[in-house]
Amino acid sequence: MSTPRRHYCHVCGGGIVRERDDEGTDRDYCRPCGRFFYENPLPVVSAIVTMDRWLLFVRRGKRPYRGLWCLPTGFAESGESIEEAVLRELEEEAGIKGKIAGLVDVDSYRSRFYGDLLFLTFEVEQTGGILRPGSDTTAVRYYPPDDLPRIAFPSNRKAIGAFVRSKSDYWAIVDSFRQSVGEEPAEGRRNLLSDRLVEVIEENAESIARMWMKEALTSRTTAGYHLFGRERLFGGVLDILSRFSAWLGGVREDAEVKDFFSALGRQSRREGVPLSHVLSSLSLVKKHLWEFALSRGMWQKTLDIYMALELDRRIVIFFDRAVFHATQGYESREH
Repeated sequence: MSTPRRHYCHVCGGGIVRERDDEGTDRDYCRPCGRFFYENPLPVVSAIVTMDRWLLFVRRGKRPYRGLWCLPTGFAESGESIEEAVLRELEEEAGIKGKIAGLVDVDSYRSRFYGDLLFLTFEVEQTGGILRPGSDTTAVRYYPPDDLPRIAFPSNRKAIGAFVRSKSDYWAIVDSFRQSVGEEPAEGRRNLLSDRLVEVIEENAESIARMWMKEALTSRTTAGYHLFGRERLFGGVLDILSRFSAWLGGVREDAEVKDFFSALGRQSRREGVPLSHVLSSLSLVKKHLWEFALSRGMWQKTLDIYMALELDRRIVIFFDRAVFHATQGYESREH
């Protein structure tokens, strides 16, 4: 859409001509006033409001795009800040009050209806009001990010994409944390973030086992194993790593972990391995698991750091149980 030509100056009423300005651009010009008229995009504001990650939409009641859905959106007016404009439009179109959480996206868009537009989209937190349609809208509704309605403005779609990408790591961390502390219902559980690292550990179990053997066969704290055959030791530590992975994946229950390490403790006592050496050997497995995980190039992003910390917590829980049950088995008296 091209901007309609001016014919008269709104200041002096004189005729408008086309002249080239100092930058070499042809513009409307009033000779009596000595004034160039500049064409600037109209500022449009949109609000992203969420509830349990669902996004708030309003259905348009007027042209253009009547009947389609969009974020609460409207033109900024003279005399108000851009932040005031987005909060005003939110209240007018959806009935709720809010506060600005941050700028999400800025986009240029050429509308056949309005001409050049500049969309500024903000994340807004609801602080009050009652959700209801306004004078320019016929319905308000929340939609999940993966099942959005037909959206009127491409700039809204672009802003929503930017918003979801900006939240993806945070949402993944929250989901993983809730599951790790047992807040998610069993039927709704998804994999923990650190499961990605567990898969890497499973694929590299033999390398971890070799690192363990290199230290266990030379350390004074595991001297009780120095006369054991290398093949037996290698198979033993692989078995522990396999059980660690199976426990994390939910394949093995706590009772199975208890039975395995209790039996390991009893067998070690029968073979004359000091309890301190048994516990030191388990500590070395935990150490090399953690060092291997760190060697995978973590600490690059917040998400990587969380994955590392979550994996560390899971390693600690597993090996605390392993040490406890191995000690119980070692100290038990078989009949």
